[in-house]
Amino acid sequence: MIKYEAAELLLNRHNFLNEREAGTEAAAVPAAVLPQGDTVRWERDLLVLFLKNQLQVAPAMPTLALLLSVTSLMWVPPLLALGWFAAAIGCQAVQWYLCHAYFRRERSHDEQRDWIGMMSASELLMGVCWSLPLFLFWHSAGSMQQVYLIASVMAVIAVRLLIVNSFMPVLVAGTGVLTVGVAMRSVFESDPIYLALGGTIIALEAFFLLVARNLQDTARDMLIFKAQKDSLIADLQNEKAKAEEEKKRAEDANKAKSAFLATMSHELRTPLNAIMGFSEILKREMFGPLNVPVYRNYADDIHHSGHYLLALINDILDLSRIEAGRRELQEEPLSVLVAVEEANHLLLMKAAEKSIEVIVEVSESLPKLMADKRAVNQIMINLLSNAIKFTPERGRVEIRAARTTLGALAISVLDNGPGIPPHEIEAALSAFARGSHATKKAIDGAGLGLPIVKGLMEVHGGNVAIRSEPGHGTEVTVCFPARRVLDGPRGEVLSAPGVNSESQRKLIAITG
Repeated sequence: MIKYEAAELLLNRHNFLNEREAGTEAAAVPAAVLPQGDTVRWERDLLVLFLKNQLQVAPAMPTLALLLSVTSLMWVPPLLALGWFAAAIGCQAVQWYLCHAYFRRERSHDEQRDWIGMMSASELLMGVCWSLPLFLFWHSAGSMQQVYLIASVMAVIAVRLLIVNSFMPVLVAGTGVLTVGVAMRSVFESDPIYLALGGTIIALEAFFLLVARNLQDTARDMLIFKAQKDSLIADLQNEKAKAEEEKKRAEDANKAKSAFLATMSHELRTPLNAIMGFSEILKREMFGPLNVPVYRNYADDIHHSGHYLLALINDILDLSRIEAGRRELQEEPLSVLVAVEEANHLLLMKAAEKSIEVIVEVSESLPKLMADKRAVNQIMINLLSNAIKFTPERGRVEIRAARTTLGALAISVLDNGPGIPPHEIEAALSAFARGSHATKKAIDGAGLGLPIVKGLMEVHGGNVAIRSEPGHGTEVTVCFPARRVLDGPRGEVLSAPGVNSESQRKLIAITG
């Protein structure tokens, strides 16, 4: 477990240094420039990491002490070996008690410093205890037993390096004493082999301390980045909660807006109908001639403006119903060609005023649609009206209809008008959006035609697509899904004159 954590820390340190050399923002924050709170936090986290490691591998040191004391019985008195074993277990018990006592409650910054001192003192005591066999068991031992004693102490140094590698004060207090003990023992022997061994131990200790320092820096950086990550996650969660709250408010506001528009549109039509009725009476001079002819022109303007305002209110009402989800479909089989010709006939005079040629390329062999007749007529009228509105004089408008490869039925309205800039195509399907050309040329309209078409197509399960290029006209295509196309035996049955009720049509549609 400890070896794995040490290897992971080394790997993370390597990646961290590579990122820092590459100039990324993941560079480590030096402890000297950290705010006081951050410094206290990572020192506490490092101490906690050491204490947890100490508790996890608590049986390791008593096991090594037992092994050394049992083996030393071959050349030292049992009472001496037993006394040293008791001292080693006592030092380990002190550390074990301190580790458990630390986690009993939260520690302040001042207490944190005291605990670092106490843990360093306990580690120093343990290092002194493990250095004693080099002096107590040495003289009665043979050459092989002496090598065993040095090897045992080196094993303890390695174990403490693995356990305490992330906390330098405790590491220096423990392994430093053990290294000094081995070096002193080697010097006392005055043998070249022991002197070389002592020098090697000191060099290894310096190297291990350097590696441990790097590991501590890496652990510190990881703890700092973890704290920053947790802070960012908390901020993100707060922002997400705020966004969800704002979304809910926006949805509530949108519902309130739709309800308000639906109510106001309904209420406005009553006085508007009276205005249109009285203006028509004045225009036709139904109760006698007007002495001033200009009044007749004013009455005509009032009547014309009333018609425009009534159409606008009806569009707002339709859009509000669609957005509120209250637009119900009265489905019935209908002919696409008939719907196109009805819309064309209705707008024939409007096209003739601008000498616009309307070309209908819809085959009679196209299957019927199961759709709302009024909605389809409204879709065709809005599309054709828009095309005529933006087509220049003596221009051309084409209406096409065909099956797609997936079985759907697409109806397209093309014009050779000024086109729509690419950045305005998406906005063209939004309510009350008017393009730059309509604004510049002061073309009548409130920007509700295409949004209503989009809403009605979504209610039918279809979609709207706009393809346009400035200076080359616009093509708007509405596509009804394949399930609404009445082809084959099912279409013949549904289109039969005897199938009149809604329940009959639904039953045949489900079983078909």
